[in-house]
Amino acid sequence: MTTGSDATMTTETVTLNGIDVSYTKAGSGPPVVLIHGLAEDHRSWRVVQESLTDVTTYAYDLRGHGASTVGRPAGTLAQLRDDLIAFLETVTGPAVCIGFSLGGTIVLSAAAHRPDLVKSVVALGTSSVVGRGAQSFYGERIELFRGSDTEAQKAALLADTAAALHNPDSDAEAVTAARLSAVGDAHGYINASTAMARLRDEPLTPELSGIGPDVDVHIIGADHDSFCPKKAAQIILDAIGHARYAEISGAGHLMLVDQPDQVVAALKQALTPA
Repeated sequence: MTTGSDATMTTETVTLNGIDVSYTKAGSGPPVVLIHGLAEDHRSWRVVQESLTDVTTYAYDLRGHGASTVGRPAGTLAQLRDDLIAFLETVTGPAVCIGFSLGGTIVLSAAAHRPDLVKSVVALGTSSVVGRGAQSFYGERIELFRGSDTEAQKAALLADTAAALHNPDSDAEAVTAARLSAVGDAHGYINASTAMARLRDEPLTPELSGIGPDVDVHIIGADHDSFCPKKAAQIILDAIGHARYAEISGAGHLMLVDQPDQVVAALKQALTPA
């Protein structure tokens, strides 16, 4: 169902896996699916959708984020992965999949399980395992967003956003406002945070060997990313021997905010056949 757009971008909804998934579609050409990070929605990909016009981009809102319903959240990476697989089966067919942070983890998991659907992977600021500190962080945010102190929630998300930015020209307040809007009633945020926290005891890393050489893999990091530093990328690179690495300079974890032009250039390079 198409619900509104301008001349080049449509907003549509599809029902899959017991949820209504909202997504924006833009461009013309082979399909490229964009999967956002925690506390974001399809709007985080706007500059990418406006720039990659020679492919058809599909930016969908994860379960419980943006305009997508939460359904029965399981708090697992497997459920979020299966949502992506269902989207590929129902909407696009086999496609290039680009994911940021949480989205990158989802893409890697999908590629390991369904390489017939994931033609190539681009994972930005992504981890396949988290440490004790990250697990504790997710636990604290889960408890906070289960509560009703909206001012504390806003302050925490502002602090998290500021810590994920490096470019002094980036507007942490504006980014936080967009992220709060994407979080909504927080059920999807809690669900995804629970899934990420589980990566400490149930890391994705061992599954990455299922991504064979027929699936191109591009890992993109940022030089000032304290949430997913180079060592996180290296774990993935070691697990997928044919994966290639590129780095964005002058950027924190939210690299698309800090250095959008560099990220778009890196994505165009990753989408260019070798």
